[in-house]
Amino acid sequence: MTLAMLGEAWRAMGANRMRTILTMLGMVIGVAAVVLMMSIGQGAQYAIKQTISAMGSNLFILLSGSSQAGGVRTGSGGALTLTVSDADAIAELPGVQFVAPIHPGSAQIVYGPSNWNTAIIGSTPAYLDARSWPVISGAIFTASDVRSATRVALIGQTAAQNLFGDEDPVGKTIRIRQSPFIVLGVLSTKGQGMDGRDQDDTIIIPLTTAQRIVFGTAFPGTVRMIMVQTATQENMPMVEKSMTELLRQRHRIRDGMDADFSLRNLTAVADSAAESTRVMSLLLGAIASVSLLVGGIGIMNIMLVSVTERTREIGIRMAIGARERDILLQFLLEAIIISVVGSGIGLLIGIGGALLTESMTGTMVIISASSVLVAFGVAATVGIFFGFYPAKKAARMDPIDALRYQ
Repeated sequence: MTLAMLGEAWRAMGANRMRTILTMLGMVIGVAAVVLMMSIGQGAQYAIKQTISAMGSNLFILLSGSSQAGGVRTGSGGALTLTVSDADAIAELPGVQFVAPIHPGSAQIVYGPSNWNTAIIGSTPAYLDARSWPVISGAIFTASDVRSATRVALIGQTAAQNLFGDEDPVGKTIRIRQSPFIVLGVLSTKGQGMDGRDQDDTIIIPLTTAQRIVFGTAFPGTVRMIMVQTATQENMPMVEKSMTELLRQRHRIRDGMDADFSLRNLTAVADSAAESTRVMSLLLGAIASVSLLVGGIGIMNIMLVSVTERTREIGIRMAIGARERDILLQFLLEAIIISVVGSGIGLLIGIGGALLTESMTGTMVIISASSVLVAFGVAATVGIFFGFYPAKKAARMDPIDALRYQ
């Protein structure tokens, strides 16, 4: 019985092909827009998550304070107010997992005929732990190298490619500001950071080597920043409060006075970026869903026209024994066919559009099964919802009035 009604519904739509195609067009555009927007949004969320993962988790950055001379104030890091002993004291606080004092800069690196300007990070082995940054070949430098100010280095992928090409950097000697350094290891790929900087365009050397040989420092033991990683994200507020109180006490800063350091919660910044991306993804999906609503209204409009045009046909069917539910099912099936077929075509166009967007713009897109099912399910529901009223109107017609309709 249902198959016969499906065949009848298909023939009825075939009798008005152009009208059926135009009615489907609303569902096609709606589903394609939803799939495309959700794919782009999920791709953006994934890219943010990868960036957060590459940055490291549960991280704080302590920056040195500013200085003032002749009315001119420098920004954060202008005055070297943080020390290695500050880092050692912070490491004793409960909830702290890794602490890495950092003395950064940049320099021209030379290897044979090649040279490259890159970021130099002077730190301790704890920096690699805090950043979750393993070495893919070679080995890392040790605490002994830090104590001895050994001239050794770990090199990032971008810097290695520009200096060595396809040659293995491990064991090779590079020159940093005319000082020879042995490359101990090659760092794994990190990719782009939150600020857009290439994190792999980096060389990491022991902290004391950076302080004494490469960059120097006006005050022995001072550093520009300290990276702190907590054991869990839940205890970050407690650790933040403890660090602030400890440093104010160590630097003899009285209540009411400005601190000579600044504290940044990198995890909060990253989470804020991820939340903004998620909201934007939902907004894009909601905007695209308006097309589905318009398509549903189009289905209801055309079905009402169809009911009016086929009033006499409905009367004849009722006169020869068709029940109310049979008429209801017939017109409802027509609405469902329009929405399902339109949704299927829209899915293909949306997936194709997402792949085309990725290939042409380089924007990451993720076509997930959930987005496809949501788009298809919503479209089918819209078709049933907006098709039900015209079908119900047809089913409740009086057979005598329907037969008299001209």
